[in-house]
Amino acid sequence: MPEYCFSDKDGNVIMQYFHMKDVPKSVNKGGIIYKRDFTAEHTRRPQSGTPGWPIECVASGVNAEQAGELRSFFKKNGMNVEVSKDGNPIYENNQQRRKALKLRNFIDKSSYY
Repeated sequence: MPEYCFSDKDGNVIMQYFHMKDVPKSVNKGGIIYKRDFTAEHTRRPQSGTPGWPIECVASGVNAEQAGELRSFFKKNGMNVEVSKDGNPIYENNQQRRKALKLRNFIDKSSYY
């Protein structure tokens, strides 16, 4: 289900999930009216450091039972890559992602080799 952004008159943004056919033009949350904000929906919000990073990469993840093996693999090869409990690597930046994918012989046809 897609996530949609809504802003109040002060610019505070909230995000809510709706079916595409049920998206309202505004929502009332706690007595405050939030109007749909298309700009916020298409803007990446930085979590920390560089905008958009860190990212949890599901595509290069492993089964949750293999998360420990993947952590050990990265450590053994001198990489400090965090791995979620679900087995997904969490890359801090482009360079780390590129190096980790290359180390594992992965090819991202949309981005890195």
